[in-house]
Amino acid sequence: MFDKILIANRGEIACRVAATCARLAIKTVAVYSDADAQAAHVGACDEAVHIGGSAPKDSYLLGERIIQAALHTGAQAIHPGYGFLSENAGFAQACADAGLVFIGPPAAAIQAMGLKAESKQLMARAGVPLVPGYHGADQDPALLQREADAIGYPVLIKASAGGGGKGMRVVDSAPDFAAALASCQREASSSFGNTAVLVEKYVQRPRHIEVQVFGDSHGNVVHLFERDCSVQRRHQKVLEEAPAPGMSEALRQQMGAAAVAAARAVHYVGAGTVEFIVEQQADGKMDFFFMEMNTRLQVEHPVTEAITGLDLVEWQLRVAAGEPLPLAQSDLQISGHAIEARICAETPDQQFLPATGSLQVFALPAHVAFTRGAVRVDTGVRAGDAVSPFYDPMLAKLIVHGATRAQALARMDQALSQLHAVGVATNVQFLRHVLQSPSFAQAQLDTALISRESAVLFQQERVGLPLAVAACVAQTLRAEAALQTADPFSRRDGWRAYGELLRGFAFEFHGEAVEASLRYLHDGLLHLTVGDTAGPLQWDASADGMVLQFAGQRQTVHFYQNGPVAHIHTAQGATQIIVVDRFAQATAVHATAGRLTAPMPGRLVAFAVQVGATVTQGQPLAVMEAMKMEHTIAAPGDGVVAELLFAPGDQVAEGAELLRLEANA
Repeated sequence: MFDKILIANRGEIACRVAATCARLAIKTVAVYSDADAQAAHVGACDEAVHIGGSAPKDSYLLGERIIQAALHTGAQAIHPGYGFLSENAGFAQACADAGLVFIGPPAAAIQAMGLKAESKQLMARAGVPLVPGYHGADQDPALLQREADAIGYPVLIKASAGGGGKGMRVVDSAPDFAAALASCQREASSSFGNTAVLVEKYVQRPRHIEVQVFGDSHGNVVHLFERDCSVQRRHQKVLEEAPAPGMSEALRQQMGAAAVAAARAVHYVGAGTVEFIVEQQADGKMDFFFMEMNTRLQVEHPVTEAITGLDLVEWQLRVAAGEPLPLAQSDLQISGHAIEARICAETPDQQFLPATGSLQVFALPAHVAFTRGAVRVDTGVRAGDAVSPFYDPMLAKLIVHGATRAQALARMDQALSQLHAVGVATNVQFLRHVLQSPSFAQAQLDTALISRESAVLFQQERVGLPLAVAACVAQTLRAEAALQTADPFSRRDGWRAYGELLRGFAFEFHGEAVEASLRYLHDGLLHLTVGDTAGPLQWDASADGMVLQFAGQRQTVHFYQNGPVAHIHTAQGATQIIVVDRFAQATAVHATAGRLTAPMPGRLVAFAVQVGATVTQGQPLAVMEAMKMEHTIAAPGDGVVAELLFAPGDQVAEGAELLRLEANA
């Protein structure tokens, strides 16, 4: 076994690898960029080396600099995590050339599976079923269009060197193909430095099911069962679970055998994932087709660990050190059900727009690591950390395990209700909506689940206005009570020698002005009125938040104040409400119809219009790239383009004006 390894990654996966190494008494070296100087993964390792600027191309993608850091610190091996250089055959070979062990498959296996078109040709020779499509080397746009027309729409364009949903577009008709192809190629070039794509038939009602495989240098290959990753947005996974619901034992064995055959075809060593698209027939039959092989550890590997009781990072280390696989196929068994939720800094109700800022609060549910029947959290951020635009928006992974899927679902919902993030928008409430949706609850899974269930997933408010206002009023009284003194003239409890005190409060809730009144009664009780809702208000502090009673409801509330915005979390959901200070003089700045501003920091990719063009509200005007994804910015109103204020390639700050519109004459 190794004495010291370098972890060539950041965030939660670097912390995850460091945790296993600490358990095995293996020393670790972290690498970090300018933006990550104070990051959690730096502190999780025994030592750390600065490798460059904040952008990945200036740090985490500099293989030579990382190898030098490993040699300088005396590391014997490099663990690449996932993303960045984890599937870079050149980096794997450079590690070997430098006398370092690459904790992953051989460079030849990465090369064989790294290009989707070539890998599919290899899988066809190995007898693994494939989706009909074009996987050729000729990338002439006209040829690709003809191939798509011949396959029949809808088709899927996919970056040949890609992964993580980047460089992928579904095209529904021939007129849309050229624009989708250009967008895919731009995103593929930015993310992978390779514009090649393949075109495949887009399978209707598809499920995304993948199989975890492991090989060693002694010729042994096993599979560790399957994971269902069908719940996706923008071709990126949102929820994953293992085992796949509705999977028959016969189909499990067939897919497992196909995955092992795929791994054997490239003499695979280490952890890998063979991904299949599964077409669901009306009669319940499921046909599966090879999509790709990820030659690394997957983001969703914890659900496999939960149902098998294994530490896959430990397996990686042992195999990389030359040891045989710890278990044979006959030794592996499934126990219970596990679900993973990806906690991301994004705004689902705004087309999953990435969010940046400072995590002022990041409260996690009670959790442990590598324990069945419990909650696990893998994260690389802490309260107070900055979420930058340079990296993937995933903040953490929440993993639960239960004896049954129903128990795991209940445990996941409870854990999500206890995860509180303030300062950066997250997808936590959206994830709860997905879990509670009819399709997911009943395991009616396919990659269109989010669009199909959109009516119950987006713009859903589970915490009503009366409770939000009551929580704010109670918190105000609670703070005032803490400031009370023995001086009767300083009392803030509404005491009067005669009469009753009526006190007003003002709020803004989802853009609407709200008035509330609190009446101090002679018997010491408080009576709150919010619109048509009125009743006694009572609150008590507890070790687990504030117990609030109002209008016949009793709720435990967690309250966080971030400037004028109050963040309120309950078991039913979470919401935000603005507390208006009537005595403060403030000026609200709002975007006007004649300005188009950047909704997030990022890089301007292209303008879709020129100066002088007449545009209508909702028309695409610009494309921005942030957190490795492209985002289309639409016109806020009708008008004529008067001026373009940036050039393609420019870095743009959040709120910066991109172009100026003038009203139509």
